[in-house]
Amino acid sequence: MDKKTVGFEEKLENAKKILETLMNPEITLQNSVKAYEDGMKELTQATKMLEDAQIKIAEIKAS
Repeated sequence: MDKKTVGFEEKLENAKKILETLMNPEITLQNSVKAYEDGMKELTQATKMLEDAQIKIAEIKAS
């Protein structure tokens, strides 16, 4: 089964939703740790996508 490719903007939107979840004062500790972990994964992947785009732009400029 093919996994849907998630774009940069969607990763940032996912991270924003996770942040909103973390700001809920009624969230349990266990759920907050899981949400934090998920949010960091989204941000790490978004950062990698941004870095890859910057490298690609630099390569285009150099050619």
